[in-house]
Amino acid sequence: MPIRVAIVNDDELVVRGLDTMLRNYADRIQIVELNASRPVSVDVDIALYDTFGMGQGNGPSVARLLTNPRVDKVVVYTWNFQPWLARETIEQGVSGYLSKSLTAGQLVEALQMIHAGRIVLSPSPGRKALIGGDWPGREEGLTAREAEVLSLITMGLSNLEIAERTSLSVNSIKSYIRSCYRKIDVDSRSKAVLWGISHGLRPDRVRVNGSPAQRAEPGDRTAYPA
Repeated sequence: MPIRVAIVNDDELVVRGLDTMLRNYADRIQIVELNASRPVSVDVDIALYDTFGMGQGNGPSVARLLTNPRVDKVVVYTWNFQPWLARETIEQGVSGYLSKSLTAGQLVEALQMIHAGRIVLSPSPGRKALIGGDWPGREEGLTAREAEVLSLITMGLSNLEIAERTSLSVNSIKSYIRSCYRKIDVDSRSKAVLWGISHGLRPDRVRVNGSPAQRAEPGDRTAYPA
């Protein structure tokens, strides 16, 4: 039987990038739903929650997924590897806390282990680790974190709200904003919002159905994909 996976995020480019990343593994992974604007509405083995532009793994969005009767297991997919945040998220009840530095093959392997009953925590990625999938602003030179901050600015959030959502300090947020402004050549928040809207950083609501795959062998321990 296939591992049925729902990709959970509001940004169309993010979810379609992750869908494309997993497409070569259609014999093992079935993407059955891509959406975060409404609760998962079909039975899935794993809800894969991408934190880009969303709350972190210890927030209310993940809590709702954990109580959704249609979702068997919840996995957080992120580059935010602060130890306390990973620990809180696992303690909340998620079955995996996975790094975006994983290759597509490593991500699939981790999802198979989680489906088989293990709790999987990726090792913290190095500072220069490449991040899987895609994000708005990548072609314009924005890093994934810069794009996330700019996306939240485009949504109208204040620096404090962005800091709370990303679990970063306000000073870190200000630093990312300055870096964004330099790269996109703007000098005000209003211009940054207009740039974000015109470059796809305002989240889109999408719901897509997907393709077949194969289940993993049973397992029982916390695992760390190489």
